[in-house]
Amino acid sequence: MSMPVEPKEPPQAPLIEHLIELRTRLLRAVVSVLVIFLGLYAFANDIYTFVAQPLMALLPEGSQMIATEVASPFLAPFKLTLVVAVFAAIPYVLHQAWAFVAPGLYDNEKALALPILGSSILLFYAGAAFAYYVVFPLLFQFFTQTGPENVTVMTDINAYLNFVLKLFFAFGVAFEIPIATFLLILSGATTVESLSKKRPYIILGCFVIGMLLTPPDVVSQSLLAVPMYLLYEVGLLFGRLVRRKQRDEEGEP
Repeated sequence: MSMPVEPKEPPQAPLIEHLIELRTRLLRAVVSVLVIFLGLYAFANDIYTFVAQPLMALLPEGSQMIATEVASPFLAPFKLTLVVAVFAAIPYVLHQAWAFVAPGLYDNEKALALPILGSSILLFYAGAAFAYYVVFPLLFQFFTQTGPENVTVMTDINAYLNFVLKLFFAFGVAFEIPIATFLLILSGATTVESLSKKRPYIILGCFVIGMLLTPPDVVSQSLLAVPMYLLYEVGLLFGRLVRRKQRDEEGEP
């Protein structure tokens, strides 16, 4: 009499477990954003005033920001507060992503990934801060002083918010260039020597990207393109140092 065969565990079980864990991580990330948003919403108008200060400080006497849509006084601060909540939650969100993928990484990959992840977060915040404290005052001073004398500057609050959010994102991403350059060199996709020879194309590419990501004026394009190129050089420097260290460890000349 043959023994009954026990049913095998379905092969989908590991996949289902991963999907459940992924759902849990995503829910935690979303909840973190909502918690921060609820905590900041009481200060929504103050946050908008802070973000609008670079322009408001340069408006001509008698000018002010306006709302041309019925719901703009509510929606503009609401939208900005939600974006700020997402920005503030980025470290925790990336921590959840890291906790999901880390078990599948080797120790040397983990040792390299953590500094890159932390640097990416700091560089993104640095790009947004650079846009607010350096770019906005120069840009808005240029805009408010070059208009016709008989035109009163009264910017719509929603149009201003869309403008500055675009610049925050553009400069935040642009400041990630050292990380991207470093990873390309480290992975062997390219070399420091090859990238160094392509400097003229890189400079041209920086200005093209500046043209696409910023308003159509030379000032804002240059304020994005020049830091992008300098950050590219920083990435080359770190890539050169790492490759030199690897050669020393391998005993190469």
